[in-house]
Amino acid sequence: MPPVSVIFGRTTVMRSIRQKIEKAASSGVPILIQGESGTGKGLLALFIHSISFQQTTPFIKVNCAAIPGALLESELFGYEKGAFTGAQAVKPGRVELADGGTLFLDGIDEIDMSLQAKLLQLLQDGQFTRIGGQEDRKVQIRVICATNRRLEDEIAQGRFRRDLFYRINVVSVEMPSLRVRAEDIRDLVDYFLENHCARHNVPPRPLSAEAVRLLERHPWPGNIRELENMVERYVILGSEDAIASELLNWDRSNEVQEPQLEGQIHLKKVTRQAVHDLERKIIMSVLEANRWNRKRTASALKISYRALLYKIRRAGLPPKRSVNAEGSKPTRPAASAD
Repeated sequence: MPPVSVIFGRTTVMRSIRQKIEKAASSGVPILIQGESGTGKGLLALFIHSISFQQTTPFIKVNCAAIPGALLESELFGYEKGAFTGAQAVKPGRVELADGGTLFLDGIDEIDMSLQAKLLQLLQDGQFTRIGGQEDRKVQIRVICATNRRLEDEIAQGRFRRDLFYRINVVSVEMPSLRVRAEDIRDLVDYFLENHCARHNVPPRPLSAEAVRLLERHPWPGNIRELENMVERYVILGSEDAIASELLNWDRSNEVQEPQLEGQIHLKKVTRQAVHDLERKIIMSVLEANRWNRKRTASALKISYRALLYKIRRAGLPPKRSVNAEGSKPTRPAASAD
């Protein structure tokens, strides 16, 4: 885990979050972390655990979006032998594994309504039942949930239980996007440089002041995850030219072109086209930042998945990430920030 000074940086908003977390950590109440994809919600959850419990206590993370709904219940609550075809032995779930420590539910909005009821019972009385079991089991855990959607909107659309929202939202934290934390970028870059230079066994190569200024001016639609990917790319390639060119090209491609002021101007038409062009560029950028995962992109843009597919078609973007000449998808460095 990064040093505390890197996690919280220098900004006032992050100092305020740290003060809130340190007050709530010892209470054991559920904590809800909200924020755009890549803002470091997982790191914050791990920090909360580190100051709430002894180092030997478990920290169990469940990526709810990565586990199909039909399997998520068994992953969370486990099952008894013979509970279903293929259940040849007893399997404890993640809830049991987290007993005495922290259960971190990343992407809590992805949990089906039927499973939300069972999770509500766990939060209300600390009890649950394995699939196929008859016995109620009791655990003592701190539950931390994270989402990049507005759960109030999910409730309004009938996709999230209001009573569950109240249970997980005892303490709420809104992680800010990296674009409002420009003064923290220098420290984040230094940390990622040190990590990735050691990982790839290359000598340290500090970035120039000009390169850092370019990084500080970039809007970072992919937030800290995007920044880490770019730093790792610099470590691997060994040159600032590639990332400087990428940042400058992004700036140029996202400039709104001013209309030619010759003859008559149809203001509504010009405005509509400018909005369309800007929307296309934003969608493309966020798709790239999320490795063309359209579900995560829709969440980051705070629109429905169906609306994103419509906008992709309307903008003339490819429905999936294009392949290169060899027929394989282009690769990008793996990210560790949530």
